[in-house]
Amino acid sequence: MIGGRRDRRARADARAVPADAGVDGRAPSPVVASARKEDVRSPARALLPDPEILRQVKLLELRTRGLVNSVFTGEYHSVFKGQGMEFAEVREYQPGDEVRSIDWNVTARMRHPYVKRYVEERELTVMLAVDLSGSERFGTVARFKSELATELSLVLAMAAIRNNDRVGVLLFTDMVEHVVPPAKGRKHVLRLVRDILSWEPEGRGTSIEAATDALARMLPHRSIVFLVSDFLEPGIERPLKILSRRHDVVAVTVEDPRELSLPDMGLVRFVDPESGTTVDVDTSERMVRERFEREVRQEREARTHLLRRLAIDEIAVRTDRSYTEALLRFFRGRETRIRRR
Repeated sequence: MIGGRRDRRARADARAVPADAGVDGRAPSPVVASARKEDVRSPARALLPDPEILRQVKLLELRTRGLVNSVFTGEYHSVFKGQGMEFAEVREYQPGDEVRSIDWNVTARMRHPYVKRYVEERELTVMLAVDLSGSERFGTVARFKSELATELSLVLAMAAIRNNDRVGVLLFTDMVEHVVPPAKGRKHVLRLVRDILSWEPEGRGTSIEAATDALARMLPHRSIVFLVSDFLEPGIERPLKILSRRHDVVAVTVEDPRELSLPDMGLVRFVDPESGTTVDVDTSERMVRERFEREVRQEREARTHLLRRLAIDEIAVRTDRSYTEALLRFFRGRETRIRRR
């Protein structure tokens, strides 16, 4: 009942969603819920008025501003370096300045030591590739996985613009749904978050390959790509391998605790939110629950091994935990590796 590749996919995408609970598995939270804004390229209807979407964007900004300003901006800067150094100015020599930085031509003319000052050439491009497939609209604790993905995207985007980097977004399901080219500025980042919140996807499935192919075409130079997904789709090695050859890819894995273990609820009908496939499972059987947990553990270990082999960093976050510690572990672990080089 739970074995086989397709069955595992159905199990993974709807690990504990009773069919009578709806696709989301619970009542929507007030932060995101099912709010969607109509777009000229999307036939979807607007479920909430624009002022409500803007209110949600403002709430997210207020909730994350302190973390971005006090913690993540400096951590981000330390691990994502610019492409080089550029000349800024010439100033008088001060005790402690490197002798190698003295500008001897200016020093000879002014008859006093002067040094050249350089600043890091930032201008990094950051792309947020966010999964909007059916499996992301699932949550059994405080919020949906899609809500967590949205808030995390805002934190990363704000940290990037604080460091003068450009940020863009690509929303995908089993197709590329929406693209906003990279740009700078707070207003631009809030626009990105608004689009993530309001976009009503046409597709329900997942195709990481469609996303990576589009990113490879639209990013001519090396960029930082945060790929935000639950990574439940099989066959992700090839697209990740191709994308990571040219770009700095970071996998942001979003999970819900109910996807990791089955509760004892008796006979339950589960539904795959992407394909609509249903499966009846007797969760009262201990062997069924143990097999479920074993297969989930094996899948997670295989994914972790794959990402390490491809030299792709992973940020694993859960809907029942704060993402702060996960982000700090990522930044500090990466900074440690950089210092060892």
